[in-house]
Amino acid sequence: MVAAEHVQGMSTPAFHPYRSAEAREIYLTYYDSLAARQWPVTSEERMAPTSYGETFVRITGPPAAPPLVLFPGAFTTSLMWAPNIRMLSDAFRTYAVDQIGDSGRSTCTRPVRSWEDLLGWMSDLFRALELTHGINLAGMSFGGSLAAQYALHYPERVAKVVLLAPGGTVLRFSTVFMARLMFTAMSTRQRLPAVVRWLFADMARKDPLWIDETVELLSMNMRSLQKRQLPMPKVFTDAEWQRLKVPALFLAGEHETIYSPTKAVRRLKRVAPQVKTEIISGAGHDLTFAQAELVSRRVIDFLR
Repeated sequence: MVAAEHVQGMSTPAFHPYRSAEAREIYLTYYDSLAARQWPVTSEERMAPTSYGETFVRITGPPAAPPLVLFPGAFTTSLMWAPNIRMLSDAFRTYAVDQIGDSGRSTCTRPVRSWEDLLGWMSDLFRALELTHGINLAGMSFGGSLAAQYALHYPERVAKVVLLAPGGTVLRFSTVFMARLMFTAMSTRQRLPAVVRWLFADMARKDPLWIDETVELLSMNMRSLQKRQLPMPKVFTDAEWQRLKVPALFLAGEHETIYSPTKAVRRLKRVAPQVKTEIISGAGHDLTFAQAELVSRRVIDFLR
C-alpha cells in the first residue's frame, strides 16, 4: 500500500504527463507487475509531497543508517536499482525515487522544464522525507546529472555524491549517441531494439532476455507518456568542477557510448582532481546491471 502525504494550502496548475487517463492506468498496471517480479526487498512505499506533485519513493534499510537517495536514468524508474538495492540497503537507509515528470508512480501536477525547477523539486522532496543534511546522493545517467547539480548548488546539505555515467556533466553527448537517439524518436518501434542492444551491449551478450524486457519497458514508457519535457543535462564548466567541494565518485563502463569514458576521466583529473574516478570493465551504460555487485561495492566503499 502507498502511504500518501499532503501539503496544506498547496495549489498547483493541472499538468498531465501521460497521454490519457487510460494510458496511465495501463502503464501503472504493467509497472506494478514489473515491481512484483523485480524488486527483491521489502520496502516502505511513500508518496512525498512537493510543489511539483507527489513523488513516489521506495524506502529500504535500517532507519538509523545514513541516508542514500537514488535517482534513476531517463525513461526509467526506481526499479532500475533492483540489482543493487539489497547490498546498498544493508549499509544505508535508501530512498529510490521515481523521477517527477518521467516514468513511474510519481504524479506531476506542474511542468518541470528547467534546472531551477528540478533543484526546487529535489529540495521539496528532501524536506518531505525529513532529510536536512548529511545526504548521500547517487544517480545513474540523467539521475547522475541531477545529483551533481544538487551537490554543486547545495553542498551544505550533501555528504557525498556518486555519479554513474552522468548525462552531460563531464562531457557533451557523443554525436553518434545523439544521432541514434534522434532516429529512434522518429521510428521508435523499428529502431528501439537496435539502439538498446547498442547502448547496453554487455547485457545483450550476458542476458538477451533482459534486453527484450528492457525494450518492452521503454516502449511502454514512450507509448504512455507525452513528449518528455525535462531539460537536457548540462556540462559543468571547469570553474564549476573546481567549485564542487562535496566528495564525489565518478564511475563509467569501459564500453560507455554516451561519451568517451577515458576522455571523461582525463578531463576530471585535469579540472577536478578531487573527484575519485574509475572505469568499470565489462560494462557500458548498463554498468549497474552488467557489473551490479562490483558497482554496489564501489559505491558502498566510497560512501563509508
